[in-house]
Formats: sequence, C-alpha cells, structure tokens
Amino acid sequence: MEKFQRYYLSFLLLIVYTNTIAQVNCNAVEGEDCKKACELYNWASDRQGSRVSQEAFDKAIGLCPDFSNSYMEKAVPYLKNGDFVTWKILIDKAVAADPKMHLGYRGWCKFQFLRDYKGAIQDLEELKKYYPDDLGRSLNGDYHLEVVKAMSYSALGQKEKAAGIIEKVLVSKGYFKGMYDHYQLGVTYFELGRYEKALENFEKQSKENNFAENIYFKSKVSKIRNKDYLDLKKLALMTYDEGKTMKDVYTHHFNKIYRKQIEEL
Repeated sequence: MEKFQRYYLSFLLLIVYTNTIAQVNCNAVEGEDCKKACELYNWASDRQGSRVSQEAFDKAIGLCPDFSNSYMEKAVPYLKNGDFVTWKILIDKAVAADPKMHLGYRGWCKFQFLRDYKGAIQDLEELKKYYPDDLGRSLNGDYHLEVVKAMSYSALGQKEKAAGIIEKVLVSKGYFKGMYDHYQLGVTYFELGRYEKALENFEKQSKENNFAENIYFKSKVSKIRNKDYLDLKKLALMTYDEGKTMKDVYTHHFNKIYRKQIEEL
C-alpha cells in the first residue's frame, strides 16, 4: 500500500505540475498587452504543435516579449521533433526572461534529450541560487533534479561525486523518493567496483519498483562474485519480455539496458 501511495502521489504531482506550467492566471499579469499575450498563450497551449498554436505564440511574444512562457511553450514541438537548434534558441529566451521558472526545465532537457551533461549541471547549479533547499523534480516526475545532477556527473566520469549527491538527497528531510533512485545509485556503485553497496541498492530498488534492468545488474553482481546468476538472468529476460522496463515516452533512460545485453551476460 505504501508503494502504491508513493507512485500514485508521484503521478498526481506530475499532473498538477504540468497543468500549472501550461495554464496561467492572466488576471495576475500586469499590463493590457501582457494580459492579452497570456490569454493567447493559454489558448495556444491547448493546441500545442499546430500551425495556429505557433502563430498565436508569435503574436503573444510580439505583444509582450517579457512573458517567458510563450517562448517555452513555442519551443516544445521543436524539442519533440528533434530540432534542438531551434528549441535552444527559444528556451534560452525563456530562461533569459525568467530564469527562476525555466532553468530547471532547460537543465532537465539538456540531460534527457541532448545528453549535454555539463550544460545540465550548469543550469541546475544556477537554479540553486533561486531554490537553495529544493531544486524540484524533472518534468516527467521520475527524478529529483539533484539526482539528475548526480547522473550528469556520473556520465562525465565523476562517479564518487555522483554517488555522494544521491546518498545525501536520499536522507534529506522530507525527500520524496524517485522511481529509479536506488537503481541509479546501485549502477554508480557497480561502476566504482563497490559491489556490496551496489547490491544493497538494487535490493532496495527491488522492494519499491522492480524492473528488468535492476534484475540484470543483480545478476551481474552475482556473476562477478562467482555465485549462481543464471536464475536471475532468466528472470531479467522474462521481466523484460513482460514489458517491465525503464520507459520514457520520448527518449531512453540513463543506464537503460536492452534485451541483447541481458542475453549476452
């Protein structure tokens, strides 16, 4: 029941957060032109990716260039379609207009879509100036942004630093654990050759949200320690075939594992 409540709450928070970003209370916006821009933004957000939507964002930007949400929402279709150059031009304008609101989103996208790990770290460190106690979560709700920063350091080869960040955030007061926190920490320890700590985290992940990638690494630890790993390998393959894997609508998760890798173990 506790696990269900945790992930239900995570899903609920994601819905609320996404809706909060998409819709703005235009009565709180100062200036008639900016109010009109806000209304256009709200209208266009419900039609994201269409020609009329993009044209409406252009009108909103013309009316109120400081209304940062118009740049951000106009940028989204370019990100989804892989036009990262145009996306970056627009999201940089959104960040320039309101860094407090958009730095976390840009940092997450640099990590998730562009694999620009240095850029992600820079944005998340800058965000800390505005939110020193809590950076918030990734847009998809899977990770706290501190964990995103840790994974970025891991990708750059700074494994010890990455592990330290995740360990610290896991014990911080009021921390709401992400979907894959223990898995990512376990993989980091595995890559450091600290197999006992790796297995400890894979076991914790198993109790909260088990999936093929996690079982795969448990079998790898068993093989390295000269213990029977074939049953775990079979379980990983079966779990993979059941569709219980790390999933993302748009990209592949960091430390994602595929069936071929399990077969070759």
